[in-house]
Amino acid sequence: MMKINLFVLACTLFFLTACSNYNQIVKGDDFAKKYDVANELYDGKQYEKAIVLYEQIYQHSPKSAEGELSYYRLAKSYFQVEDYYMAQYYFSAYMQRFPYSVKNEEVLFMVALCSVKNSPEHSLDQTETELAINNVQQFIDRYPQSYLLDSCNHIIDNLQFKLETKQYDQVKLYNRTENYRAAVTAGELFLEGHSQSDYAEEINFLVVKNSYFLTVNSIESKKSERIEQTNERFRNFALRYPASKYNKELTTLMEKLEAKTTEK
Repeated sequence: MMKINLFVLACTLFFLTACSNYNQIVKGDDFAKKYDVANELYDGKQYEKAIVLYEQIYQHSPKSAEGELSYYRLAKSYFQVEDYYMAQYYFSAYMQRFPYSVKNEEVLFMVALCSVKNSPEHSLDQTETELAINNVQQFIDRYPQSYLLDSCNHIIDNLQFKLETKQYDQVKLYNRTENYRAAVTAGELFLEGHSQSDYAEEINFLVVKNSYFLTVNSIESKKSERIEQTNERFRNFALRYPASKYNKELTTLMEKLEAKTTEK
């Protein structure tokens, strides 16, 4: 028990001494020491402490090699602590302050990657996702021969799938809440942009199904046109998916629609 207590005491004293030394360096004027300690902290993954010193070093000598590295590592440190908005700010500003840096290809990629990290799950607003796609595409346009090109294409595919899933869920929501007109409109909009999607068959089915219910619930002056539209949507579905599991259900709906038309 005595040994354990002595060990805890020694660790506590070491921690307090280290904190005291760090605080003295932060408050001091020895920028060479600040730079050495900042790099030690950075290499030791103590990014939040390193940020404080790198900020001071850059402000003291922004045009120096130490200032440039400090600014770069400021951005990297914010990225490591998952403050992607601050990281993106510093990466973007780095390219403006050091336009001829050899790091700028990596830095522009990191700007895009920060946007990717800020992209929320698909159920939330996707403004950040659209911004991320634009930023990744900007990198591809700027560095079309980059070794990071495959990674960028993979990232864009994942982001596009997130937008696709968001639209898919929206169509399903309209269907579930019996908002027939919105389901048809949203479904056709989805298919315009994602005709090869894994969701395309189901969305096509929902378009035809909701088109049927929109038709039978229409006022008389609109029924004739909507009957024709529904039949055309069904024919297109049957041609594209002749073996679909949805064919039986849709065929039944079309038979009901024909019967209602005959009654008239």
